[in-house]
Amino acid sequence: MTTKWALLSVFDKTGIVELAAELADGGWTLLSSGGTARTIADAGIDVVDVADHTGSPIMLGHRVVTLHPTIHGGILADRSDPAHQADLDTHGITPIDLVVVNLYPFESDPGIELIDIGGPTMVRAAAKNHEHVGVVVDPADYATVGAEASGSGLSRETRQRLARKAFAHTAAYDAAIVNWLDATIADESADSDPLPTSLHVAAERVQDLRYGENPHQVGARYRTQGEAGWWDTATQHQGKGLSFLNLYDAEAAWRLAWTIDADDPVATVIKHANPCGVAVAASPLDAYRRAHEGDPVSAFGGIIGLTSPVDAEVASAIVEIFTEVVVAPGYTPDALEVFASKPNIRVLEADQPNHPRFDIRTIDGGFLLQTPDEFVSPPDTWQVVTERRPSDAEFADLAFAWQVAASVTSNTIVLAKDRQAVGIGAGQQNRRDAGMIAAQKADGRAVGGACASDAFFPFRDGLDTAIEAGCTAVVQPGGSIRDDDVIAAANEAGLAMVFTGARHFRH
Repeated sequence: MTTKWALLSVFDKTGIVELAAELADGGWTLLSSGGTARTIADAGIDVVDVADHTGSPIMLGHRVVTLHPTIHGGILADRSDPAHQADLDTHGITPIDLVVVNLYPFESDPGIELIDIGGPTMVRAAAKNHEHVGVVVDPADYATVGAEASGSGLSRETRQRLARKAFAHTAAYDAAIVNWLDATIADESADSDPLPTSLHVAAERVQDLRYGENPHQVGARYRTQGEAGWWDTATQHQGKGLSFLNLYDAEAAWRLAWTIDADDPVATVIKHANPCGVAVAASPLDAYRRAHEGDPVSAFGGIIGLTSPVDAEVASAIVEIFTEVVVAPGYTPDALEVFASKPNIRVLEADQPNHPRFDIRTIDGGFLLQTPDEFVSPPDTWQVVTERRPSDAEFADLAFAWQVAASVTSNTIVLAKDRQAVGIGAGQQNRRDAGMIAAQKADGRAVGGACASDAFFPFRDGLDTAIEAGCTAVVQPGGSIRDDDVIAAANEAGLAMVFTGARHFRH
């Protein structure tokens, strides 16, 4: 019987000795170099050194080891092609039937010396020729490969699956290098384009969801290769599996909670990706109650985000209302006991969210890409445009309302009093209707409070709804050709108005 050859060259040595032993026991000849060869030999397993096999020494500080016709001819030969077989015979090349390679960990410390060349070349060669050659890039596959290889050999289905995994591995590796170069160029050039000339996204499926946006849709969470978000470290203490909208809305609740600039506890209540309640208070319980009071009708079946640990008192208040998900940085044991009485509530413990590098949306045939809307213009850059300046209390409410408005679907109007959102008009086709909805929800609670508009008022009728709701201060970007009319209306009503110079459309 013809001896089968396996080439083993791995940076991550996890499980390689066990695989090598299983292959050797199955009659395979092992070929390796460098640290992998030493590891196998030290375990008492026979191994042929690549340099002895090719007759060529290792060169250029280990940059050139496997880049040799004897290696790549052995990997790439089509065993069904007589011409290929003739070339192997002519040049004395031994076919290689299995390639086990994992690459330098580039993302651990990005730099030139961790850009692997020989590894990806062998992986791609073996994956291309998967009709005849098996390729393994993940130690998790060693058990399956070892068992099949020691028996009747790798099945075509296994070789094809491994080839797909191999190409995904090298694609992600190259994407990481491109992204590193993009970041390096951006750091070294003051005039660099904030958007890359090409987009290379490598992501792996890490979580299957109960369903997509609707039960007839299939959904999953993917993680960008080499990155980690709060979802990867979050702990789900109880509750059913998460659906697409559970994740989408929980992301909105958690991100908004940490967007609000406050030393005191913050609570958010999200419904269909829009806040229906946001509040800051001296205690987590008061923050939650005030957030819920913002729109108790919409809060039914909502998602709650809290920036402070949850105790039994807060948990008891939450379970009084039908709630889908709660996200907080921690829970007391007593709080978890309270939640256990409502086992369908999904209780998540999470770290603070990161800031995304890009905002990506899909369109037919591609993507729309933009830098994220992270800039919420601070009050010290605002321009007071009315005769009356806002008081300190009004400034606090204006800043709070402006931060909330940046996270609400446009067109939006947010009414706030004492750092509590009392009326939110979201996703309307005109600003006047958004203001009317916000005022209706506020139901008199905005008197003496603040109004925030995510974009300028094109007509004074949008401001009239804030005046009718009893607001005494307004924040908006400014920039309309009718700004003078709007400012005049504010002065007539005795309102204080500030322009931010920046809008926050969100679609």
